[in-house]
Amino acid sequence: MDMIQTTIGQNERRDRRGVNLLGYTALAGILVALYAVFFYAPREAMMGEVQRIFYFHVPSAYIAFLAFAVVFVSSVQYLRTRDAGWDARAHASAEIGVVFCTIALVTGSIWAKPIWGAWWTWDPRLTTTLVLWLIYVSYLMLRRALDEPERRARFAAVVGIIGFVDVPLVFMSIRWWRTIHPVVFNADSIDVDGQMMVALVVSLAAFTILYLYLLKLRVGLERLQIRVEALQRARW
Repeated sequence: MDMIQTTIGQNERRDRRGVNLLGYTALAGILVALYAVFFYAPREAMMGEVQRIFYFHVPSAYIAFLAFAVVFVSSVQYLRTRDAGWDARAHASAEIGVVFCTIALVTGSIWAKPIWGAWWTWDPRLTTTLVLWLIYVSYLMLRRALDEPERRARFAAVVGIIGFVDVPLVFMSIRWWRTIHPVVFNADSIDVDGQMMVALVVSLAAFTILYLYLLKLRVGLERLQIRVEALQRARW
């Protein structure tokens, strides 16, 4: 028993060091990204300084898509294996995805006001993104409403799988329907030049590392919550 506890303690300390290292890397990446956005990337000729929101708006949307993809994969794996660890990953990634989807919606609205003259339009890209946000907010509300762990995980997994259908709709909306939202990434070209592209890539990398750091932290907390719930059930 002592040997098992020692091994568990060593694994937890190693995981903690790994999370800390990832956190420092994320912080460094964010600082480099801020420099690239505000000092390296040139001022956009037509939109001016407000265009710099682009370097936060696009990575936020990308991370939301990535997070919801992780929810989808983790939900499929949970239904296949009934392993609570997959449910923990799905829950953690859904929370982070909602945060970044919110950032994408807010930054998009701030950008739209001086460029389009309105905070919001029912553009296909904006509408499908709002629907995506509502789906995963509902996913989190469903988890809060159900107390029994296995039933909660099973129902949430189904919602997580079905909800992901909206992700390709969001991405393809500006290609399938008439929209005022620009197409930046085409099949044969990218409508971003030189230093702007460098700043965008740096921001995407920094946001991805930040996502991985937050995911590791949140999964660790979720596993602790699972242990607490198991101890409470055993006591009763």
